[in-house]
Amino acid sequence: MTTRGPYRRHSTPFKLQLCQDIRAGVLGRRDAQRSHNLSANLIQLWLTQFDRGELNDEEAQASVIAEYEARIAALERKVGQLTMELDLAKKRRGSWARAAARDAS
Repeated sequence: MTTRGPYRRHSTPFKLQLCQDIRAGVLGRRDAQRSHNLSANLIQLWLTQFDRGELNDEEAQASVIAEYEARIAALERKVGQLTMELDLAKKRRGSWARAAARDAS
């Protein structure tokens, strides 16, 4: 039994461009499958969404903004965590310096 890797996420601009290329005849479905390692069902799903107007530039821009906001939030959490660790390290260093001074006297 083979194990599958983690699910890949494709950006809305990528989906939109791929669907536009397929509908314009620039790229065939099989070519898209091979070149991007996508399943036929996934491409059909995207094309259906594209035909319904569910994939559009506004959605693509909103998707990009949401990805940026999520990344910013993650980085802010990391900065907060590192700030707390730095404060703790400073406190420990101060207590070690006081203990060393007591031992030296």
